[in-house]
Amino acid sequence: MKNLGFGMMRLPVISGPTDFDYKQLNEMVDAFLEAGYTYFDTSFVYHDGKSEEATRKALVERHPRDSYTVATKFPTFMELPEEKIEETFQSQLEHLGVEYVDYYLLHNIQNVYYDGYDGKGGVVKTTHLFDHAKKWKEDGKIRHLGISFHSSAKLLDRVLAEHPEIEFVQIALNPIDWDSELVQAGPCYDVIRKHGRKVVIMEAVKGGGLAKLPEEAEKLLKTAHPGWSIASWAVRFCLGLDDVIAVLSGMSTIEQVMDNTATSNSAEKLTDEDRKVLEEAMRIYRESAPIKQSEINQYKSLMYHGVPVSAILQAYSICQIQPDPGFSDDNNYLKNAFAEAEHVDFHAGLEKQEVITDDGRNITEMVEKAVAWLTEHSF
Repeated sequence: MKNLGFGMMRLPVISGPTDFDYKQLNEMVDAFLEAGYTYFDTSFVYHDGKSEEATRKALVERHPRDSYTVATKFPTFMELPEEKIEETFQSQLEHLGVEYVDYYLLHNIQNVYYDGYDGKGGVVKTTHLFDHAKKWKEDGKIRHLGISFHSSAKLLDRVLAEHPEIEFVQIALNPIDWDSELVQAGPCYDVIRKHGRKVVIMEAVKGGGLAKLPEEAEKLLKTAHPGWSIASWAVRFCLGLDDVIAVLSGMSTIEQVMDNTATSNSAEKLTDEDRKVLEEAMRIYRESAPIKQSEINQYKSLMYHGVPVSAILQAYSICQIQPDPGFSDDNNYLKNAFAEAEHVDFHAGLEKQEVITDDGRNITEMVEKAVAWLTEHSF
């Protein structure tokens, strides 16, 4: 189960996001490799566009090319014009200092970039991104082609059917997102395996959100396994899944590297009893949110512009208990749900639509507050 990956998204810095603490970063990279792990994941945009350069300095320039695998991503969401596609890819090779990328992904495939708000075709199709990527692979500049994905299992099923060249899919997956109504980690994982593709897992600890839980939940986990860190439960949950190339963890300190590699070195699949304990801890976690899951469940039959009200409230509420609410992965899904359901752009404003419960209560204000917050913090 040595499939841990080093996410180069939350690197140690001295001051701003591009002022890297290379002394610590170099130590982290060396420790990761020495522990027997090789997968490093970056992108064109991480750390204000400087993560690929940091990866070159800390990894590529200091270690033999056959001692690691590097993954990076094309910035689909920047909606670059066709004439900028090749230039951008070539700049990534230069930033990384490599002749080829082991795992290359089209970053953030989702409804609004794949189908567009009109359902007819977004930037992925209009700029022929998959055709470019296939050519890069034919030319030996990338070894494996994949996508990172932030939308519904329904859309993912169609994307994989339409693009057999996709070898792997990177998705947000962790114990709390597994049954999330918007993130749909469990259903997306099942779709990927149904198509015979491989999985890369991101947000394994939900951006650090699962590293610290309510006291009752932590006590439950510590009673079951006193020697396990709280974060390691989420990592173990992911490491035990089948067909996974890498479980990414965005690491900022040498202590996190040591904890994650130690967890992976000793990890075995969670037992049925472990899973029950973890499930109960996640239930407690959801109940600690501003809108409790037990309350949200009563709204499952209600819809708001084609999207389940329960999904909207669940996403909003779980964001509020993350270390950085505005950067939780849930933020990125609601716009796609509206686009998929009604081909509407929620940034342009939604028509007034009242939400009335079965017992006659008007919860429109609560729903609109959640939508407004998720709209403001989407990316």
